[in-house]
Amino acid sequence: MKNIKSTILLASVSLALSWSFQAAPTWAQVSQVKATTKAVAEKNLPLDPAVRTGKLPNGFTYYIRHNEEPKKRVTFYLANKIGSVLEDDSQRGLAHFMEHMSFNGTKHFPKNELVSYLQKSGVRFGADLNAYTSFDETVYQLPIPSDNPEVLKNGIQIMRDWAQDATLDPTEIDKERGVVLEEKRLGKGAQERMQRAYLPVILNHSRYSLRLPIGTDEVLNNFKPETIKRFYHDWYRPDLQALIVVGDIDVNEMEKIVKAKFSDLKKPAVEKPRTKYTVPLTGQNQFIAITDKEMTVTVAQVFMKQPALDLHTASQYRQSIIRGLFNRMSGARYAEIMRQANPPYLQGGADLSGFLGGLDTYSVYAVAKPGELEKGFKTAWRETERIKRFGFTQTELDRAKQSFLSDMEAALKEKNKTNSDSYVNEYLQYFLKGTAAPGISYEYDLVKNDLPGIALSEVNAITKTSIKNTNRDVMLLAPEKDKATLPAEAVVNTWIKDVEAEDLKPYNDEVSKQPLLANAPAAGKITAETKDAALGTTTLTLSNGIKVVLKPTDFKDNEIVFSASAPGGTSLYSDADFESAKNASGMVESFGVGNYNPTQLEKYLSGKQLSVSPYISERTQGVSGSSTPKDLETAFELIYGYLTEPRKDADLFQGIITSSKAGLANRLNDPNAVFQDTLSAVLGNHNVRRTGPSIAKIDQISLDREYAIYKERFADASGMTFTFVGNIDIEKIKPLLEKYIASLPAKNLGEQAKDLGIHIPEGQIAKNVYKGSEPKATVDLIWSGPFEYSAAEKIQLDALKECLEIRLIERLREDESGVYSPGAFANNSKFPTQRYSIFVYFGCDPKNADKLVASTLDEINKIKTNGPAQVNIDKWRAESIRSRETAVRTNGFWLGYIGGQINDKEDLHQLDTYTKDLNNVTVESVKATAQKYLSGKNYIRMQLLPEAAAAK
Repeated sequence: MKNIKSTILLASVSLALSWSFQAAPTWAQVSQVKATTKAVAEKNLPLDPAVRTGKLPNGFTYYIRHNEEPKKRVTFYLANKIGSVLEDDSQRGLAHFMEHMSFNGTKHFPKNELVSYLQKSGVRFGADLNAYTSFDETVYQLPIPSDNPEVLKNGIQIMRDWAQDATLDPTEIDKERGVVLEEKRLGKGAQERMQRAYLPVILNHSRYSLRLPIGTDEVLNNFKPETIKRFYHDWYRPDLQALIVVGDIDVNEMEKIVKAKFSDLKKPAVEKPRTKYTVPLTGQNQFIAITDKEMTVTVAQVFMKQPALDLHTASQYRQSIIRGLFNRMSGARYAEIMRQANPPYLQGGADLSGFLGGLDTYSVYAVAKPGELEKGFKTAWRETERIKRFGFTQTELDRAKQSFLSDMEAALKEKNKTNSDSYVNEYLQYFLKGTAAPGISYEYDLVKNDLPGIALSEVNAITKTSIKNTNRDVMLLAPEKDKATLPAEAVVNTWIKDVEAEDLKPYNDEVSKQPLLANAPAAGKITAETKDAALGTTTLTLSNGIKVVLKPTDFKDNEIVFSASAPGGTSLYSDADFESAKNASGMVESFGVGNYNPTQLEKYLSGKQLSVSPYISERTQGVSGSSTPKDLETAFELIYGYLTEPRKDADLFQGIITSSKAGLANRLNDPNAVFQDTLSAVLGNHNVRRTGPSIAKIDQISLDREYAIYKERFADASGMTFTFVGNIDIEKIKPLLEKYIASLPAKNLGEQAKDLGIHIPEGQIAKNVYKGSEPKATVDLIWSGPFEYSAAEKIQLDALKECLEIRLIERLREDESGVYSPGAFANNSKFPTQRYSIFVYFGCDPKNADKLVASTLDEINKIKTNGPAQVNIDKWRAESIRSRETAVRTNGFWLGYIGGQINDKEDLHQLDTYTKDLNNVTVESVKATAQKYLSGKNYIRMQLLPEAAAAK
């Protein structure tokens, strides 16, 4: 669901509920602590010279940069060093509420005129226009067209209004209370309940633990307008604010405008000090175990907190490189454990990353299999102990360096095609945290100079300062039914000591010297070539019947994306074989390829910028991926390998099956999982291929059968079409196509996918699912039926969807204050039959569900009776035109468009009529579309309600 108006961020705390850890890049957002004596004496790295920066006499800061990715666009960010941590007790939640109010009336844009104006200018509400509030900052974002002087002028005025001219009308404040409370309601559930219990502990009962950005019900329901006005007056001031402007603009002109517009921002007569809050290190160890009846897995996580690494100077940058290398190697070790024949846990890992309040943390976690917490935890801790005791190997470090440098080289090659958002976020962290932002060329030189000299001993030394037995928090999260069996603190400490006393062996880094492919391809030939000058494509026919569409572009300097598909898929197999067919591509890919098992393959690909994945969907099979021009041949090797030399591994298969079953053990505890399974079953007319996962289904998966199906699906490539888009040299790619693609097996079977007859059932259906304890409802409304498939009709359907969503936001959110983010989306398909579906969805108070559904149906009836307001069609058209302008300058758009048109057997020049089809949308045409597709003949209402509602 797209976030409207605001996103609350709890900051970059690596909590267990994320269960996903990645090595941070060297420019990672790290918190600040008091600089060391050495850092004070050392010069900070220079700011990227490509950005114009300055500070006005009133303390307001600005950063301005010219960038043409995308062209004719500019992104504005208003950054405020103002977050929930600054609230007093009567203001808890008002930093975030203030962010909402900035969209509900400013000096030059009363009430909701700001949003309406921007929509007319082609700015999408929620997707483009947005903001977020965290503990320490509030940030507003506004990407707008820069080729319209009026829009550009008003965009700057909006940023100025946000800085200090929100009107804070009492009537609008009261209307927004319900919206914010509904946003708060959406976050309720097991994770939120457990978070309330563990955050005070892991945040050492600091101010942060008492200032969650969403606030408290008591304050949100009862605060007086004067209270939020006081917060606004105290903190929205120029010395805590910065404007970041990056895009296709004239820097000199923009600087003049910024100076003229923002110089009159006023500081309060009496300034409150902007206290820098921290999470204190107590020197103590802590333990907390929390259970919840809706929790689906058992998680153990250990946090070892320590002062944060600043990133201001060259020496600190070097240290961040060392940390990056450490995290890469640690991540590879834990990934290798997950590739064991019987992984000891569902997920596990460790990394050293930013925490909060001036701290970093080394964190170790394990998501345990049911009944195997000790085994899972000890495995995760054992690898950390192995790293601490023996360190990494030289070959591991060499690969990590190669990979690190490769990432930097890839970024450097795209320096002239870098999206404006990337620069904006870099300057945002520079302003908020002082994080160095010297520019990619400067960073690349630092890495190139520092990387060779970093010794293995330096990386291994990180363990001495980061893996400690003080300032260590142990946290256990589990389903409520397992409460009695959870270990006490003393038991977990014993586990740690047991592992530390083990006779561990150093890590053995096994690297295969074999070639990737067991058999060299027997090259074929290109037998035909045609060019389409208008589309900018070259189509090749290969000797095995495969078609290849090439579209060279200049959108990115270091990117080639590709996909291939042929008809067939799982539709060709019986229900008895379905689970094996559905899981075949994912499982077989996980076994490795050619001569390499998955661990050997991961090491072989280290330092290469590419991805390749085979797939088998319901109606097609194929492969997709991306590469740099440099690594393209390796990508071709992988394509050929996955399609002709798949591996079969009984041990890995059994490990996946065991883990999959373990992952389902408590799935039905989760209300959302139960609801989604029920929704899928109803929409699939209870066909076995549409019902939710189960142990019984996993038992149907056969290694022999899935491997046979996989080989069958790729045994005949003659019906396959490949599409390559990006920085392609056609003459250089031709030999690769002949060697690796023209050599694929071809039987000319001419297979076609089967119509399984599965679609959303006809008639009217209403079903409630009663699950969960929180007073919240999820509502899904679905209309469906036959569709008159054409490019023009798809656009009419999209216009209907958008006009409906605009009205739902205006009515359900703005007028009735009953929801946070109502949404609508429309699907359509040509094969196997021409059909459509329209979904409306929102979360709300269960007591308001009937009223909000009635309001939704009333808005639909208004469109069917009178058509939408012309202004809403104008908004949709402006958004569509502006979105398409930027989309057609991306490789991903063309890959999806060409592949989609080929699969649907549609004309590749269909986009030529896009503007005409947009302009043919009228009030009457949308009215007719609504009458056709929202008649209510086929209508489903699905609701997730709390268990307590079932008794009423």
